Amino acid sequence: MRELTIVTTAGRPDALSEALAKKACESLHIDFVPRNKRSVAAISRELDANVIVAGKNRYEYYAKGAEAPFFFHPNSAAFRLKRVARGEVDPMLEACQLEAGNSFLDCTLGIGSDSILAAFAVGEMGHVVGIELNENIAFIVARGMQTYDTTDLPLTSCMRQIEVVHADAVTYLQQQGDNSFDVVYMDPMFEEVIEESNNFEALRLAGEHTSLTDEWVNEALRVAKKRVVYKGHYKSAAFENFGFKRDIRLTAKFHYGVIEK
Repeated sequence: MRELTIVTTAGRPDALSEALAKKACESLHIDFVPRNKRSVAAISRELDANVIVAGKNRYEYYAKGAEAPFFFHPNSAAFRLKRVARGEVDPMLEACQLEAGNSFLDCTLGIGSDSILAAFAVGEMGHVVGIELNENIAFIVARGMQTYDTTDLPLTSCMRQIEVVHADAVTYLQQQGDNSFDVVYMDPMFEEVIEESNNFEALRLAGEHTSLTDEWVNEALRVAKKRVVYKGHYKSAAFENFGFKRDIRLTAKFHYGVIEK
């Protein structure tokens, strides 16, 4: 059963925040609740609901019980892109071995940092699809990818290139043809909390926690033309359980695993 989510505005709404609130209501088919000088926490408690706040230039998503909101920001993708542009190696791109014109399916989009890097690697002729199970997060990230205000290239063009899909990853994979994406990528929420990743805490609270299954991996292998890539905590047993060849990075809290076709 879908949890209740409502939309409200910032404490002092202007015309832009009211327009953003209307857009969220229409897109997600959910109700608007006037702020009436109440805190977001108070509204959430009163209605037992998740709350999307339409601010002056962005959406903030407060999952029930969350103290800090989730909102779209390019986050680590900005400095990772700069490093790659300088010729440095990005471990995710190294694992994926993407080439210009390739297609990339991100089964666990989240805030979208890895998909942004993938869009850079495949270029304008490539195709990047990001799947997000949580409908509210999918809406906020899709909107952010298309509207985030930055003049930082190639970051802007990479964000604009990504197709965001609200779906269950396995269901979406089942609907795709054999060998229809060059690379299928999976980065489920970590079983172990990585203390250094404090900036992901809001996403961790708001997002859907999933684990790999035989069905998920088998469907990914069917859909992938070149390889399936898994990102997991270094303690994860999924690498061995599902047959991924692990790239052991001694100083990293997470590793990448690959199954080549």
